[in-house]
Amino acid sequence: MPVEGGSTSGSASAARHPKQKRKAHSLSIRRTNSTEERPPGIQRGDMLEGQCVENGKVVNIRRDKLLVLNVPQKKDLYFFPADNWVLLGVHHGGKSVAFNWLDPGCCDSKLPISLRSNLLDLFGQIEREFENLYIENLESSHSTSQLSQKLKTTYKASTSKIVSSFKATTGSRALCQLLKEYVGHRDGIWDLSVTRTQPVVLGTASADHSALLWSIETGKCLLRYAGHAGSVNSIKFHPTEQMALTASGDQTAHIWRYMVQLPAPQPPPDVSAPCDDDQDSSDREEGEVDGEGPCEVPTVRVATATLKSHQGVVIAADWLVGGRQVVTASWDRAANLYEVETSELVHTLTGHDQELTHCCTHPTQRLVVTSSRDTTFRLWDFRDPSIHSVNVFQGHTDTVTSAVFTVGDNVVSGSDDRTVKVWDLKNMRSPIATIRTDSAVNRISVSANQRIIALPHDNRQVRLFDMSGVRLARLPRSNRMGHRRMVCCTAWNEENQSCNLFTCGFDRQAIGWNINIPALLQEK
Repeated sequence: MPVEGGSTSGSASAARHPKQKRKAHSLSIRRTNSTEERPPGIQRGDMLEGQCVENGKVVNIRRDKLLVLNVPQKKDLYFFPADNWVLLGVHHGGKSVAFNWLDPGCCDSKLPISLRSNLLDLFGQIEREFENLYIENLESSHSTSQLSQKLKTTYKASTSKIVSSFKATTGSRALCQLLKEYVGHRDGIWDLSVTRTQPVVLGTASADHSALLWSIETGKCLLRYAGHAGSVNSIKFHPTEQMALTASGDQTAHIWRYMVQLPAPQPPPDVSAPCDDDQDSSDREEGEVDGEGPCEVPTVRVATATLKSHQGVVIAADWLVGGRQVVTASWDRAANLYEVETSELVHTLTGHDQELTHCCTHPTQRLVVTSSRDTTFRLWDFRDPSIHSVNVFQGHTDTVTSAVFTVGDNVVSGSDDRTVKVWDLKNMRSPIATIRTDSAVNRISVSANQRIIALPHDNRQVRLFDMSGVRLARLPRSNRMGHRRMVCCTAWNEENQSCNLFTCGFDRQAIGWNINIPALLQEK
């Protein structure tokens, strides 16, 4: 309840509290302070008696002389029924505030006085909230300026990183140059390999049911193998003889002989022409290929030996050291070991829970590694004829697409989980290095001399890493250069000084690259 207070003038009261004018204006109610017009019958200093509505309750009041209010922090509304005038008192900032006379007759509202009192209280709360927000905005102006400066600094740092990446791309293009494109297959190319004997040629295995042999220098197709009835999924060459081993979707693996004559070499192409790197789209149609393809080339249609013990697609095959035995991997979850001379099945390697995806043999020892969709790869040891041990490598979270040996005691595995892991054969519990990428990894290869890992990706990129997981380069790709669809496989050919890396993809072409390995390692 209000109590009597000390004397003060209405004008001084209005000068000390200018916010009351804004409040009366926002409510569209005419206001008079103590120096202005009084309602009829009530003069300054008169005794005030009547009823008021305070917080929804009607109470009797008695006031005389000064109209001063001293109440808790709230707004009270007083109504005098004798002349239908309202007395409004506001307590603000812990100080007493003089009454203001409000004439409810000047307002068009038909609301009861109690409801109108609640509305005035609500509007007052809203105004206080806006005042608090205004103060907070003033206090936060300094922090906002600091944030703006921080954003500017971050923007400059990001811009510097982008510029640095452009420089790195230019450097990679200078160290990795496209030399030759091998075009002629009518479907995607799954695998490729380079012969280990003279003459050195490139072999490709395609979903168009054929395998082709190419001149590395000229890019001309030299021979076509057409003995399979399904997609040719892999190709590997005998270590000492002119024989090839191919695996197929027709559930067989074929061993076939070839004889080729290399054409006269042609002048090297101009690889210094500028190109627009990192274009995501191609000007060529998806089914369009360059070149005339293998129109009239020698064709081999009969295999020397057919290996057919699998009950599913044969996805990969490789020669064991010495070339007297071969191993095949199949979607029937097994790998088979065969004698080359007799085509006899020697061992069936079981243990994988899902389809096999790849197999690889050690270059100098009787070791085999098989990869599977069960997220593992297994090492099979045939060095002791009486004991065939097996070790399981676990560490990937998705399909292991390939696992290959290095010259030393390491295995490198790639997976659809977008990682590549380097393993030590003497410690198989955990990898010694992990490479994380932005796309699934397909059939990888490791150079024999410098041990550089070439990673083919689903996103059409090819990246080079060392064995410790340090990125060395990314092969350039644009709408005029590189692969236009998924890159399936890579193969090194360090014996050739010019064209020492090959890649193939589902864009129906294989590409020969020149990788400046000494300069690449020097920049590391």
